[in-house]
Amino acid sequence: MALVIAGERSGAGKTTVTIALLAYLIRRGLNVQSFKVGPDYIDPMFHAFVTGRPCRNLDAILTSESYVKKCFYRHIQDVDYALVEGVMGLFDGVSRKTQESRRHDTDFDTDTRINYRKEEGNYDFSFASTAHVAYLLNVPVLFVIDCSRLSGSVAAIAHGFRSFNPDLKFAGLVLNRVASDRHLELLQDALQPLNLPILGVLRRDEAVTIPDRHLGLIPAEELPNLHAAIDKLADLAAVSFDWDLLLPLLAATRNGGGEGSEQLLARHSLPSVIITKKDDVVNCSEKQFGVRIAVARDRAFNFYYQDNLDLLEELGAELVFWSPLDDSVFPDNVQGLYFGGGFPEVFAQKLSGNVLIRDAVRKAIFSGMPTYAECGGLMYLCDSIVDFDGNSWPGVGVLETVAAMGKRLTLGYREAVAVRDSSVLTALDEVWGHEFHRSHLTVEPSNPVYHSWRYGKRGEVEAVAEGWGVCQVHASYLHLHWGARPDIPARFLQQCADFDCKGVLGDRESELDFFI
Repeated sequence: MALVIAGERSGAGKTTVTIALLAYLIRRGLNVQSFKVGPDYIDPMFHAFVTGRPCRNLDAILTSESYVKKCFYRHIQDVDYALVEGVMGLFDGVSRKTQESRRHDTDFDTDTRINYRKEEGNYDFSFASTAHVAYLLNVPVLFVIDCSRLSGSVAAIAHGFRSFNPDLKFAGLVLNRVASDRHLELLQDALQPLNLPILGVLRRDEAVTIPDRHLGLIPAEELPNLHAAIDKLADLAAVSFDWDLLLPLLAATRNGGGEGSEQLLARHSLPSVIITKKDDVVNCSEKQFGVRIAVARDRAFNFYYQDNLDLLEELGAELVFWSPLDDSVFPDNVQGLYFGGGFPEVFAQKLSGNVLIRDAVRKAIFSGMPTYAECGGLMYLCDSIVDFDGNSWPGVGVLETVAAMGKRLTLGYREAVAVRDSSVLTALDEVWGHEFHRSHLTVEPSNPVYHSWRYGKRGEVEAVAEGWGVCQVHASYLHLHWGARPDIPARFLQQCADFDCKGVLGDRESELDFFI
């Protein structure tokens, strides 16, 4: 089986419970695979820090319902236990109104518009919610309730969530932020008539709080005392959960997942690629592309879906991880650049001060090197970044605009249509992406990559020209998950394979002479 960790709302304690469970299982020497519902990057970093395995995102909007199931079953085949952390409240997702409507725009062919309505089943959940994913995977819910301001009302909350949709299975409850023994007695007395097991009780403890900032939790790489915090959570989990009941529920079931993804991948025309039923991925035995891709990965750039990196490797790419923040030498013999999102605004001064690397990136891009940049990566390629204090720091200078930080958060799923060819898409390609940033561009692109649609809380639709294309750059605020669209990395690698990197930067001595 496995468990989905859900809460009644954001902030109920899902992440703390999840990390505590993972830490205890790892301490016992058990193999465990974690998953995260939704588009989040930061929570999966903590999962991976604890387990030593990449956490996998399960997002039916960015991928598909079929991909969510195949990804889950694929990655539990070699582990003992599996755990899925939910997103927001249990039933919080995308409304049907948003799913089924996009404003008609005569500039584009809407007859082939994106359709992410439910693919199968007769259920009624908000699309891409934790409940939706739990139903798709047929996995029970471990429900976390923040009890800090509750006593008898806890029973109404538990009963309401459990009875809201009878197709959903509940394994039990975790009572979080319990203040005292007397408080716990009141909660237990209220819940007793429901016959719903209490599988965990966590006392109120500010010492186990993970610090956050403007986009959520501070990433694991930036927390020097994280090992100690994880040890404390493992200690807490050892005494706070009913492990006799929990362990059988967390045990991974390996015989699910269907026949593989021949139909899924065939829809996207990957020529001359062998598909394997067993792993539901592109077979690594025949590499379609033999190219080196420089992937920026450090404290400033660390928002990557592991499935995206896997697809690049499965298609034959050699990934060269490097740091625009700390490295003094540009990677050798690469034919493409990949800049993920992250926090370049936090490290803008140091990024700007690494002049050798900024100049090398600019030279590579202007030589025609295919480059894919998302959100933070886009910011780095701008003329400059203006941080929260109003300080301006020079960027790479490929995009003639400034990325300025502000108070307004831009957040949500986006439907987008490519308006022209780029290094990853062809004109009229349709994608779903996700935006999550507090920066804005002072100059919008005159020849954008996308025409995208932002959906408001009341169903209103805003059309936005988005994304920059300079040379062979595809730079956008949209984060894309390529899991159900292997044609996207395949196109990127084809562009990279066609690029001759020889002589772009010359040998090391001449390169250093050039910048000195």
